[in-house]
Amino acid sequence: MKLIKNDKTPSEPRQNLTERIYQQIKQDIFNFRLLPGDRFSENEMAERMTASRTPVREALTRLQREGFVEVSFRSGWQVKPFDFRQFEQLYDVRIVLEMAAVKRLCEMEPAPNLEDLKRIWLVAPEDRLEDGPSVCALDERFHEQLVEATGNLEMARIHHDLTERLRIVRRIDFTKRFRIEATYEEHAKILRTIIERRSEDVQLLLKTHIEASKAEVRRITLHMLYEAQQQTPDV
Repeated sequence: MKLIKNDKTPSEPRQNLTERIYQQIKQDIFNFRLLPGDRFSENEMAERMTASRTPVREALTRLQREGFVEVSFRSGWQVKPFDFRQFEQLYDVRIVLEMAAVKRLCEMEPAPNLEDLKRIWLVAPEDRLEDGPSVCALDERFHEQLVEATGNLEMARIHHDLTERLRIVRRIDFTKRFRIEATYEEHAKILRTIIERRSEDVQLLLKTHIEASKAEVRRITLHMLYEAQQQTPDV
């Protein structure tokens, strides 16, 4: 377990401190400084964060609700072990929702937010963003906006929940430049096909796009986990 210490100001309000600790632990999980299966106590984490146990517990409870950590009465807190089967099931649900969404978009009048998506994704190669986290955020919004554009609020709510649960692995897809380039190309094709109302074609494009992302995420995650596990733990 290798963590970055959190420097806080003595007078920092507890609400701000809790948020800062929450963000730091989440980032440590995302970057594999905290590995799946790592165990720690509230006291250990409080010492790392140079904070009291109360804001640490509040931050951990929030992360528990989001599915990143779990707690046991006997063994304390633990980073939730990676469950690739669960992630694949979530991807399967995501594919079903998004395929239904683009099918409906091909049958509807053009949604206003498609114009926003065109301005972001139908751009020349030299105008594309290259920063992984920024493209990851845009990618999330691309897929969410496709679902939101259908006008089905329940579908959008379920899809947003899936997005939150998949974020820890989806962001890994944008650590490689070729995946950023592929995302721009594939999103552009999806948008053009929606505009042309080619329902079957866009459903196939979307499914292939998500399946490729899922496979790449799995490959990169396994590689990053292996590299992190080879490092000497800093406990």
